[in-house]
Amino acid sequence: MSLKQNISYLKKINNESVVQRVINCLTDAMINKELRPGDKIPTELELSETLGVGRNSIREAIKILVYLGVLEIRRAEGTFVCEGFTESMIDPMIYGIILDKADSYDNLMELREMMESGVVRLAMTKYTEEDMRNLEEKLTLMKAQIGKGPLNTQATFEADNAFHDAISSMGHNPLIEKINRVVQMLTWSIRLETVTHMVETGRGQELYEAHEKIWQMLKEQDSSNLNQKIRDTYFENVLKDA
Repeated sequence: MSLKQNISYLKKINNESVVQRVINCLTDAMINKELRPGDKIPTELELSETLGVGRNSIREAIKILVYLGVLEIRRAEGTFVCEGFTESMIDPMIYGIILDKADSYDNLMELREMMESGVVRLAMTKYTEEDMRNLEEKLTLMKAQIGKGPLNTQATFEADNAFHDAISSMGHNPLIEKINRVVQMLTWSIRLETVTHMVETGRGQELYEAHEKIWQMLKEQDSSNLNQKIRDTYFENVLKDA
C-alpha cells in the first residue's frame, strides 16, 4: 500500500485498554485481509489521528507486535506486516500454554496424540521418494544409537527427535511444522524421560520397533490403527510402573 493508503478499516477506539485495542484493530485488519503480508501500515501520526488515541499508545502497540513477529520495522522506510512466520511468534504461545493452570498431563498427551496423528496422515498424502529415503536414514540412525548401549540415551533421544522432525517435514506445510514444534517442546521432558528409561532398562529394541511400525505404515500408506501405533511410541505404562 502507498503512504496515503485507504485506512477506513481503522475505527476510533475508547480509552479502556488502549494499547490492546490498537493491537486488536491492526490484527483484525490483517485477519480480514485489509492489511496483507508485506503491506506498510499507516504512520504513528496517521494511526493516532484515525484511532483517536495518543502516539505513545500507538508506539507501544507496534512494539508488542514487532516482538511477536507480526510487524517489522525497516529503517527509513516504515513499519510493515511481516511476510511469513518468524521464530518469535512461537515463544508467547509456549509460555501461554505452560502458564495455563488448567493444563494437565492428560490434556498434554491428548494434544500430542492429536498433533502427531495429524502430522502422519498429512505426510502420508504428500511425501516424496526422497522424503521416504530421508526418513529411513533417520530410522537407521536411531537403531544405531540404541545399539550403542544404555549409556547412549541423549544421542538416542536426538535420533528419536530427528525421526519425528522428518515426518513433520514430509507434510510440506511450514505452519504445521512450526505448531508441531511447539508441541514437541511442551512434551520435551516427558519424551526424554521415556527414551531414557527404555534405553537404560534394556528395552531400546522395543522403542525402535514402535517407530519402525510408523515408518512401515507410511511406506505402505496404511493408516489402519494409526492412533494406536502412535500411542505405542509413548510407552506411557513404562513410566507409571517405574
